[in-house]
Amino acid sequence: MIVKSLTQRGKRTRAALLTAGRDAFEECGYDGVRVDDVCARAGVSHGTFYTYFDSKEALFAEVAEAVVGEMFAANVVGPSAPADPYARIAAANRLYLRAWSANSRLVRMLEHAATVDDRFGGLLLELREVFVRRGEEGLRRLQQQGLADASLDPRLTAIMLGGMVEQFAHVWLDLGERASEEAAVDHLTRLWARAIGLTPPSGSGEEA
Repeated sequence: MIVKSLTQRGKRTRAALLTAGRDAFEECGYDGVRVDDVCARAGVSHGTFYTYFDSKEALFAEVAEAVVGEMFAANVVGPSAPADPYARIAAANRLYLRAWSANSRLVRMLEHAATVDDRFGGLLLELREVFVRRGEEGLRRLQQQGLADASLDPRLTAIMLGGMVEQFAHVWLDLGERASEEAAVDHLTRLWARAIGLTPPSGSGEEA
C-alpha cells in the first residue's frame, strides 16, 4: 500500500478508487476485476491508480479491511437492546445476518484470498475472532449468573455456535435457502440458547 500525505483532492481521488474498487469486486468477483476497470469507474487514468495503490491486491486489501470494520460496527448489540439474555442473543443473530447480507460476496472473496495470501488470512481471523470473543464473554457472564451450563468451555462453545450461524448465513443468503428473517433469527436463537442451557422466555416458541 502506498502511504503518503494527501491533499483534499488526493483524498477524494483515493476515496473514489476505493468505492469503484469495492463496486467492481462485488459485481465481478476478484478475478474478474482489472485495474483499468477500476480506473474507468472512478474516472481517473491508469497512472493515477498507481499514485495511491501499488497493485489490485493492495486495493482489495484495503476494501477488505473496510468490510471487516463495517461488520465489527454493525454487530455491536448496544445498551438500547433488551437486558434479557435471550433477547440479546436474538439481537446479535439478527445483526450478524444483516451484516452478512450487506457484505457476503466480499467476505467470500476474503476467504478465497486467505488461502493464498497470509495478510488476507490475518484479516479473516481478525473478523472471526471478534465474534468469537463476544460470544465467549457473553457465555462467561451467563455462567457466572447461573443462567448457562457451567461445564461448557466458553471459547470452544463460541467457536462452534458462531460457526453454526456463519454457515447458516452462507446457505441462506448465498445459496438461496428459503426462510424469512424472523424464522432464521428465531431458530438460530433457540438452538443457541438450548446449546448453552439457557431457558428461553415464554412465548419464544421453545417448549418448556
